[in-house]
Amino acid sequence: MSDRFSFAITAVDGAARTGVISTPRGDVRTPAFMPVGTAATVKAMLPESVAATGADILLGNTYHLMLRPTAERIARLGGLHAFMNWQRPILTDSGGFQVMSLAALRKMSEEGVRFKSHIDGSEHHLTPERSMEIQRLLGSDIVMAFDECPALPSTDAVVAASMRRSMRWAARSREAFGARPGHALFGIMQGGVTRELREESAAALCEIGFEGYAVGGLAVGEGQEAMFSVLDYAPGLLPADRPRYLMGVGKPDDIVGAVERGIDMMDCVLPSRSGRTGQAWTRRGQVNIKNARHMDDPRPLDADCACPACRSYSRAYLHHVFRAQEIIASMLLTWHNLHYYQELMAGLRVAIAAGQLAAFVADFHALRAEGDIEPF
Repeated sequence: MSDRFSFAITAVDGAARTGVISTPRGDVRTPAFMPVGTAATVKAMLPESVAATGADILLGNTYHLMLRPTAERIARLGGLHAFMNWQRPILTDSGGFQVMSLAALRKMSEEGVRFKSHIDGSEHHLTPERSMEIQRLLGSDIVMAFDECPALPSTDAVVAASMRRSMRWAARSREAFGARPGHALFGIMQGGVTRELREESAAALCEIGFEGYAVGGLAVGEGQEAMFSVLDYAPGLLPADRPRYLMGVGKPDDIVGAVERGIDMMDCVLPSRSGRTGQAWTRRGQVNIKNARHMDDPRPLDADCACPACRSYSRAYLHHVFRAQEIIASMLLTWHNLHYYQELMAGLRVAIAAGQLAAFVADFHALRAEGDIEPF
């Protein structure tokens, strides 16, 4: 633990790195997966349960928290860490992605975005300066610059204009962030799937200077092949001594491929959302607990998993409580998914440190290809 924000790389294997982000609230082992606590909670989980899965850091959502219960109220109540009972590091996104997804409810200008709340229709104005203010009120350890994220596919002209606006907003975010020892501001690279635009964006961000850098504008409809083609070069455009964060990713094979290409941090709602919809992620792929074939199955979800769902409950039980719409189904499946994701990250860290990433990745894909074998 440190009284300042820093990043140290401890081992490299190909383009992949493992290391430690140090913050006053604790260390984050990289590569790291950040569970998403959109509204100051990881759905169906207690904070101590999330910590028990191995998570070092959570992600909170500026857009949702500014609307309800408001950043000002959270600040009066002691900040986001105290409010949600999570004393480890928190990263908050800037709100840009959520605002951009409102489409008909927003109006964008160079100044920022005016939009109507999806909750009550109230009007709000989000700018780089306001985003920095909200994230300061929340007490975020890692703050994201305010950006625009266009959906793909879009024309190069649309992506270029959006990227250049985001770079101007990044400079305004940097200025508004000010001097906050122990806290970090990350810039966000944009540019779609066009290398020249990515290069231009990276150069602009490096000139401004940030404590970390995100690769944004991916996992928005372009597909894995296109995403990986960007990740084959994009991390290398960013400073090697700063954390690299891939936003909104993803499925386990997305994560493994991103780490192979030099990404240090990721987040996604998938493990918690899947848990609430009866989907379990395991080392042999995805299990749909809703399927009737699990009705009489005494096996755990994954015999090699030590999470509470696998240690104490059968597939038959999980099938039953999900079909009966019991809350424990969401709790157990979410816990399992988050445990699996953190176990995957721990395995990647060990493999990189040992110089055995290629073997780890080969085993990962071989098990998934083997599939969820029935015992009957």
